[in-house]
Amino acid sequence: MSSVPARSDLPEEYTWELEAIFASDEEWEAAYEEAEDRLDDLRAYEGQVAESAETLLSVLETREAVMRAVANVSAYARMRRDEDTRDQTYQALAARAGSLASDASSAASFIEPELQALGREGLDEFAGAESALETYGHYFDEVLRMKPHTRSAEIEQLLSELGEVTGGTGEVYNLLSNADMSFPAVEDPEGVPVEITLSNFTTLQKRPDRAFRRDVYEAFYDEWETVRNSVGAAYRNSVKADRKHAEARFYESAREASLDSANIPLSVYDTLVDTVRENLGPLHRHAELKRDALGVDELRMWDLYAPMAESDEPEIPYDDASEYVIEAVAPLGDEYQERLATGLDSRWVDVYESEGKQSGAYSGGTYDSQPYILMNYQDDVASMYTLAHELGHSLHSELASEAQPYVYSGYEIFVAEVASTLNEALLTEHLLDTLDDDRLREHVLDEYLERVRSTLFRQTMFAEFELRAHEIEAAGDALTPDRLDECYYDLKEAYYEPATLGDRIAREWMRIPHFYRSYYVYQYATGISTALALSRRILDEGEPAVDEYLGFLRRGSRAYPVALLDDAGVDVTASAPIEAAIAEYDERLSAFADLR
Repeated sequence: MSSVPARSDLPEEYTWELEAIFASDEEWEAAYEEAEDRLDDLRAYEGQVAESAETLLSVLETREAVMRAVANVSAYARMRRDEDTRDQTYQALAARAGSLASDASSAASFIEPELQALGREGLDEFAGAESALETYGHYFDEVLRMKPHTRSAEIEQLLSELGEVTGGTGEVYNLLSNADMSFPAVEDPEGVPVEITLSNFTTLQKRPDRAFRRDVYEAFYDEWETVRNSVGAAYRNSVKADRKHAEARFYESAREASLDSANIPLSVYDTLVDTVRENLGPLHRHAELKRDALGVDELRMWDLYAPMAESDEPEIPYDDASEYVIEAVAPLGDEYQERLATGLDSRWVDVYESEGKQSGAYSGGTYDSQPYILMNYQDDVASMYTLAHELGHSLHSELASEAQPYVYSGYEIFVAEVASTLNEALLTEHLLDTLDDDRLREHVLDEYLERVRSTLFRQTMFAEFELRAHEIEAAGDALTPDRLDECYYDLKEAYYEPATLGDRIAREWMRIPHFYRSYYVYQYATGISTALALSRRILDEGEPAVDEYLGFLRRGSRAYPVALLDDAGVDVTASAPIEAAIAEYDERLSAFADLR
């Protein structure tokens, strides 16, 4: 059987070095206890925020120290758990870290109501008396902006404490899908059983043998059918929790609450959905082109990920992919390129899939640590692009952490997805410009088309589904698995009009973990359209555009996302970047058609 290796069988150089955060679990335990003890230092300031400028500065510095300590404890525990989600030792550590984070949030919950009570005049007076408070100017603006949605200190504390419980549906889903579910093995054309996993499902859907793809597809979604009631209950309660939290903060909907946290106008969401809906023609053309390229009468759902390239997909070993990515980011300057190369040599990346490992990919780490990247590398073109994507996040974090104080070192997901997908865009340009291997060029162009399809169009479809699900629940209707199937199928039918769907695709919503982060997915679509616009500026204009882009990365969260991206050269409130991205996608569809 083609099997997934045990973690102990992986070479050390292809695993991340979490010992750089804590040398041992014992050291983690000591840090946990110290962080827990410091919560009382923070709680002691309750009722004293408005006492004096010096006291306010002490409160903010104490909170920073506590939150940095908690972040380190949480990151280590979470990443250890993700190495093998079946390991109950690290499940326990991650659970304890989650509780500590909730306790820290609760301990700090008095600060913002007291700042709001102090008001603009009082904050300005304190900043004039203590120059160190000037750093917090944008933070104070944000606190005052959120005053209509901030409750009393007692209610804020209660909401913080409830967050751990109401957020538990996502944890249940994660354990169910990654640790408890076991997908069957399917025989490949040579009769060799191949184990299906969450991480390799899409890769297996790219195999050239159509009957094998169908068998994998059917076995995968039939397994999801066995847990439909559990997943349906988890998602229903997640949606309900989102609505209740929004109502507790005087928002009309969970969508309004989610977008307002980053000061994103609701019109940005609506413009995305409306613009993509009005421009589904190129997506339908892609489906028709794929049907013709595969030589089939009907494009079925198990054909959707199959490459249009005529030749077999070349293997891209991880080390080769690393070199391609390093070369691709050269337009961003020597410093950026060297930082990325150093990170790849410094065990930032946990490269390969192993038994029980968290599926997918992400970039993590803390203000005090190096970046870390979880991968499930599959030796293919898609994995190379995923590596470029996550490195974009990691370099964003590193540049922002170096340039900004802790309070502004993070950044909203809305801008994060720009940094990641811009690296993908540069990788495409580099490979198409430099590759002599026509077979690899064809697969790179195919991958670009798939990336835009799955990021711009598919994530917008997800955004529509999420909005509909929330609207159904808010209306008091039963959000049952059957209703969710129906809703999802209708959207899939509209977006993939030229394809023949079949019943199983209605269950696809069940395998999307991002739905447990309220109104998260739309940012992938806005991110790729913005990134394509910025990459075009960088390639066309050179140094001035590079300087503006790197300045955007270094600013972290010192301004709101819309303003940050406007300064970088893109108006994300307009439909123009989305339309331009779709136009570029359409042009490259034509370029691929010309190859055939």
